[in-house]
Amino acid sequence: MKNRNFELAKKLRHELHQHPEISNEEVWTKQHLIDFLKTHTTNFEIVDKGNWFYAIYRAGDNKPNIAFRADFDALPMDEVIDLPWASKIPGKAHKCGHDGHSATLAGFALEIDQNGSDKNVFCLFQPAEETGDGAIQCVDFIKEHNIDEIFAYHNMSDFPYKAVGILDGTMLCASKGMTIHFEGAPAHASQPETGINPSLAFSNIVREIPEFISPKKNKGLVLCTVVQIDVGEKAFGIAASKGDIRMTIRALYEEELDRLQVNLENFAKAQAEEYGLKVSFHYNDEFPETVNHKESADKIRLVAKDKGMELLELQEAFRGSEDFGHFTKLTKGAYCFIGNGENHPHVHTHAYDFRDELIESGVELFKGLTEL
Repeated sequence: MKNRNFELAKKLRHELHQHPEISNEEVWTKQHLIDFLKTHTTNFEIVDKGNWFYAIYRAGDNKPNIAFRADFDALPMDEVIDLPWASKIPGKAHKCGHDGHSATLAGFALEIDQNGSDKNVFCLFQPAEETGDGAIQCVDFIKEHNIDEIFAYHNMSDFPYKAVGILDGTMLCASKGMTIHFEGAPAHASQPETGINPSLAFSNIVREIPEFISPKKNKGLVLCTVVQIDVGEKAFGIAASKGDIRMTIRALYEEELDRLQVNLENFAKAQAEEYGLKVSFHYNDEFPETVNHKESADKIRLVAKDKGMELLELQEAFRGSEDFGHFTKLTKGAYCFIGNGENHPHVHTHAYDFRDELIESGVELFKGLTEL
């Protein structure tokens, strides 16, 4: 990567970091990225899609169409470490490194703009990855442009510095947030039998979870993590009458996530019938499984070796989730990790900041993929 392009991309990353915007609010971020590409490239066409955009380098008709994706939303967290480019927005910060992912893709665009490519190169800048509803906004892009292959990376702590981690098949788990709401009838705490209290129904659900996620009943990892139980009010004279249990359900395979969801819903409905409760369900932060196509993953392996990058063959899928899987349902593609170093703070923690040097690693990886 040319030093000038690296310096421009690094400066861009710091600017994005100073102006974080959370999912589906990335107005300034999107426009700043567009302005950067318009200022520093001459051969890219910008297509503004409202919440998101993409840039196209056209090599010509009948050339392969290869796409690269970067996310650009931040997290609802405070910046507490002292950085020259610290967040200027209270309660919002780039604590997952999406500022670095976008700066990488923009720096890659500079290199393609200056060096050319024999493929049609699409740079997709995506919102709202953190909530799982960003990629789904962009999926029509795949069919509209006949994208042959799509790639992306995420920075990853606990991995050797600049090492590339890859896996065939499921790379990241499917997951969603699930809320079960029960509603009964209030009663005086001295006469609980005159009301309908959902507490036992909630406790029965919690007791049943180990049965649903048992390895004996599933072919892959299945998890159900209770994140909150909120029942009744802080009023000692009133028996609880309504409440919510909130869980993150997660699985290596979407079919098993779907089965877990059905099992939980059916069990909750049975509890509602037994105790005379009303029941309803709500879902959010829905992520597909992210599946790597072997052909595409092999290309990442080949480029990493050619570039002298350490290659890590992962032994199992990462438990976290990524909405990139929506793209690889529609076309070939692969998603990899690039290491922050074994002792670098983890993403989604206050101590974390993206390592600028990974911009160059990501750019070189993407360039190599266009040259195959």
